[in-house]
Amino acid sequence: MPAIDIYKYADHYKEVVIDLILTIQQKEFNIPISPDAQHDLKEIPDFYQKDNGNFWVAVIDKKVVGTIGLLHIGNSRAALRKMFVHKDFRGKEYGVGQSLLNTLLDWAKQNNFKEILLGTTEKFIAAQRFYEKNGFSEIDKHLLPKEVPVMEVDVKFYRHIVNKKPGFTSVCFLF
Repeated sequence: MPAIDIYKYADHYKEVVIDLILTIQQKEFNIPISPDAQHDLKEIPDFYQKDNGNFWVAVIDKKVVGTIGLLHIGNSRAALRKMFVHKDFRGKEYGVGQSLLNTLLDWAKQNNFKEILLGTTEKFIAAQRFYEKNGFSEIDKHLLPKEVPVMEVDVKFYRHIVNKKPGFTSVCFLF
């Protein structure tokens, strides 16, 4: 199995990142979304790589096969955005999605984020299962902070508590 390299985004990846994301959105899932509706794709350094946010690409054999972004929205919170993996590199066999998410979660811990939020379309069922498997819990849209950018196609929303200990349950005693 070829090695996965995860790199911080640099502008020389710009066109291949845009092409990868648009191909998945428009051609694979028939989501009618244009590049103009996603200004963040044209401004990745200014949009994601400021404050404590970041954006990464997954590369196999010198080919960009995945992306993920972390947008700092304030108050120790972030939005996970633009997580896409080329269809030929999805699943446990390659581990691209897991490597990207692990990179993002490690960054979030190192930068003292407390909460990560995201929105996704109803068509990304495998992605929803992936998020749930990785500790994200579904929440109602009205619980999202106003700073979380919501795409028109987003209908399901998730939250992840950073640094939550496995098996930890909060208990409240009333006297």
